Amino acid sequence: MTLENDLFLRALLREKTERTPVWLMRQAGRYLPEYRKIRKQAGDFMTLASTPELACEVTIQPLERFPLDAAIIFSDILTIPDAMGLGLHFVQGEGPKFEKPITSAKDIENLPIVSADDLQYVMDAISLTTKTLNGRVPLIGFAGSPWTLLTYMLENGSSKSYAKSKALLYRTPELAHQLLDKLAQSTISYLAGQIESGASVVQIFDSWGGVLSPADYKTFSLQYMNQIVIGLQAAGYPDTPIILFSKGANHSLPMMANSGCHALGIDWTININDALKLTEGKVALQGNLDPATLYADDHFIDHAVKEVIDAYGDRPGHVFNMGHGMQPDMEPEKVAVLVDAVKRHSEH
Repeated sequence: MTLENDLFLRALLREKTERTPVWLMRQAGRYLPEYRKIRKQAGDFMTLASTPELACEVTIQPLERFPLDAAIIFSDILTIPDAMGLGLHFVQGEGPKFEKPITSAKDIENLPIVSADDLQYVMDAISLTTKTLNGRVPLIGFAGSPWTLLTYMLENGSSKSYAKSKALLYRTPELAHQLLDKLAQSTISYLAGQIESGASVVQIFDSWGGVLSPADYKTFSLQYMNQIVIGLQAAGYPDTPIILFSKGANHSLPMMANSGCHALGIDWTININDALKLTEGKVALQGNLDPATLYADDHFIDHAVKEVIDAYGDRPGHVFNMGHGMQPDMEPEKVAVLVDAVKRHSEH
């Protein structure tokens, strides 16, 4: 399909663009009143995410408000553990929980490897959204990194210490590798299915990569993201851009740049110019405004956006984004200020 707006794809390939493309992590979500309306009608998160027509509608909602350069399919990173039989549900005020979290070696051994067919509702949502977008902008598919999925599966939700997850790594590393390999194999099939269904780009969210030491990050996180990149290339998708986003893992940017991916998401704890030096121009960079900037006044937001644009300079390969996702209490009007500032300052 010919795209009306291919700025995002060209930037990921480090081609020269007339301005910096912009999209935002969690751009479809609770900060939008129109999303909250659909969410209430659906009744619960999983019904919303697993109903292709509803997932398509909320995916496109932010594009109706803001001139963004990409859409990202509305889903969740925990769909693979759910398809493995863990029973994903969301508890008000607590977030994701599993009916059957991992508690033993037998649990890991019994886990199946998931295929794209096991998550057909995601494929259907991507197909429908691609058709509805009709080339307006590229659609991003995504998955959680194996390490990040492991933490949720063992901790049964988010965690402050990751004690169960790290205990698995240090006491029984062979079991950790067994679980991570199953998750990597499942993710290759899952993302390949998303590409087949219409996703132009895929992103791997390694939300908790930064809680590992540099050595453990290489062994237990980056290794398996590398496996996914190689697996997608071997599956016949060498030209589909892949973005890796490891929050808090700036210590490993040089290694990440050699993973074979096309772009790296950068959080706000590093100057993007320093990230450019560490990655040596091998990959495009996506980021890296602190999301909390959107709580500020319009002038502050405009200035902060300009600082990121100026720090990157006129080198190709920049996608503007925040260093993490939108928060539910953020105001949609602030996103409009951000997007306008990106366009004005990057065109200059």
